[in-house]
Amino acid sequence: MSDTRALAQRHLFPHFTRGQAWKDQGLPIIERGEGCYLYDDTGRRFLDGLAGLFCVNIGHGRSDIPAAAAKQMEKLAYWTNWSAAHPMAADAAATIARRAPGDLDTVFFVNSGSEAVESAVKFARQYWRSQGQPERTKILSRDMAYHGTTLGALAVTAIPKYKEPFGPLMPGVRHFPNTLGEHVPEGGTAADLPSLQALVDIIEEEGPQTIAAIFAEPVQNSRGALVPPEGYWPELRAIADRYGILLVADEVICAYGRLGEWFGSAKYDVVPDLITFAKGSTSGYAPLGGVLIRQPLAAALLESPSAGMFTHGATWGGHPVSTAVALTNLGALAEEQVLENVRANEPYFQQELDRLVDAHPTLGEWRGTGYFYALELTGDSGSGRELTAEEGGALVREVMPKAMRDVGLITRPDDRGATMLMLSPPLIADREVLDDLFRCVDAVLTATDDYIRP
Repeated sequence: MSDTRALAQRHLFPHFTRGQAWKDQGLPIIERGEGCYLYDDTGRRFLDGLAGLFCVNIGHGRSDIPAAAAKQMEKLAYWTNWSAAHPMAADAAATIARRAPGDLDTVFFVNSGSEAVESAVKFARQYWRSQGQPERTKILSRDMAYHGTTLGALAVTAIPKYKEPFGPLMPGVRHFPNTLGEHVPEGGTAADLPSLQALVDIIEEEGPQTIAAIFAEPVQNSRGALVPPEGYWPELRAIADRYGILLVADEVICAYGRLGEWFGSAKYDVVPDLITFAKGSTSGYAPLGGVLIRQPLAAALLESPSAGMFTHGATWGGHPVSTAVALTNLGALAEEQVLENVRANEPYFQQELDRLVDAHPTLGEWRGTGYFYALELTGDSGSGRELTAEEGGALVREVMPKAMRDVGLITRPDDRGATMLMLSPPLIADREVLDDLFRCVDAVLTATDDYIRP
């Protein structure tokens, strides 16, 4: 056993990892990254099929981003955005605002996606209080949506097994249906979608004057890369406007090129009131998250006689090193035309996914867009047989992880609502890397076929 593995298993408490897997003598130890690939402590190469955790958009092992971080550490290693500002945070905020849709011109920096969602909840509540509507405290979000792990964000999250160990959570949260399987009916509009009709029913039931905000991801991650039906987001915007509710787009995954645009909201023709972001803002090279806020809303809170300030902050929010990293990362994404790479390769990505569906009876369907996909598994696509709970559990915990190790792929089997395999490679992946990805996924799906139909 390597020294690192022994130290980790003795002293390091894992995130979202089963104890049995953490104690395994084959626990992966990843030592370095280069481009779209990772290398373990034996020197073996693995394709990073999840971009770290949906975040390493620019790829691993660059020298320019660490150089920017080191340069900033030498000049100003730390300062806050409390009663003072510093150049890196100001420049990063301006750069992000220029990329954002509409009048989302104000950036509140934090350290992670969960903190970004937590901050958006707090902003929504304090904003309404500052505007003389303190009864607007309730939050609406979609079924099976993941919005983070801090207690407020966890309350907005709608995955029961994540919430159950930590209750009771923040009250006043309701969940409305997601868009799984929905299509605009022929001759109809997005207003006819059952999910949005259910949302309106919930608003009327709760009383619109009590609701602060609606949270939704442009493409919902949990339950498998749910791409919205045509017109969904403009109709969601219209509903929020009709009832005077803030609309929050959670773009912790969807922003900074994952969907082929700087922000997923722009892809779906909507200007939300707030956008939460994190992951791709630094491509994982440093911790950074934040909330983009429409300028009139930010000004209204700061100018309110009853508030005058956002009563929230974090020691590391807008850290000079993290914001220097963000500036270099965002500059590289633009200069190297990384978003254009995603848009150019999206048809090929989807063509190859279609080929995999045709080749594997256990692959029921794929969903997604850009460089963000979920492959949903089934017992037999020809007969329509679903996986049993036992089969799904074995695939997620044993069969797919082993097949991934064997073929040199790192990505995420997912059991949140269905048995799935998530694909979200670095945005710099070209056709050669994508072909390697599809080769690996083909082998993993062959292993699922062999397990389900020996």
